[in-house]
Amino acid sequence: MIFTRTLIIFASTLFLVACAADEEVYKEEPVERLYNEGVTQLENNEYDAAAKAFAEVDRQHPYSVWATKAQLMAAYSFYQNNAYDDAIIALDRFIRIHPSNRDVPYAYYLKALSYYEQISDVGRDQKMTRLALKALTEIVTRFPNGKYSRDAAVKIDLTQDHLAGKEMEIGRYYENQAQYLGAINRYKKVIDQYQTTTHVPEALHRLTESYLALGLISQAKKTASVLGHNFPGSEWYIDSYEIVEGKTVRPQVKPSRWYWPFD
Repeated sequence: MIFTRTLIIFASTLFLVACAADEEVYKEEPVERLYNEGVTQLENNEYDAAAKAFAEVDRQHPYSVWATKAQLMAAYSFYQNNAYDDAIIALDRFIRIHPSNRDVPYAYYLKALSYYEQISDVGRDQKMTRLALKALTEIVTRFPNGKYSRDAAVKIDLTQDHLAGKEMEIGRYYENQAQYLGAINRYKKVIDQYQTTTHVPEALHRLTESYLALGLISQAKKTASVLGHNFPGSEWYIDSYEIVEGKTVRPQVKPSRWYWPFD
């Protein structure tokens, strides 16, 4: 019994020591010190450590004004570290908790950038492109006169051009496989949904080609006419005119005469 009691006391002592050690590990630090530590690490490009430091501000001092700043700074640290998923989660939380905060427009902007910078080439899936477009559009809609709306509008144009490029790639593939109906649907989508993009002239020309391939002469001529009306100086219009009319309108370039200097 004495041995058992001694063992219990010893175990209890170990538990108390362990608890004391935990208290030392999680000792509360002044909020200013924690926040400044995060800023220093951020300036030194130690983004992972900075995010943890800002998270500690929020954990130890959740009701301080510093906690609100730290939440946004943690999201920015994630963004700088290319940890875009973590950044988006942190930004969504910030927006949800502080909907009237003056930095909410920036939170929306940083969220949009976190999607935008994950856009891949047109040969890949465009999920991130669509998410970026949605987030950028939200900025322009919510804060039309805000300081981030102009850049968001520019990126919206680039994003739409990217999505149109994806549709063109698929359309050209279908056309090369003689799947003209599939190609026509893709080209029409570019013309109808991405009217301001750089891909529209080519889409009209490819649509003309596909109609001709199906023997739909009148529709081919009508499409070429639309191309000529809207883009009269386009090389794509010249191409469409030549295939519809069966004429060559470009001047034929004659090969230059070569001279042998030692004749």
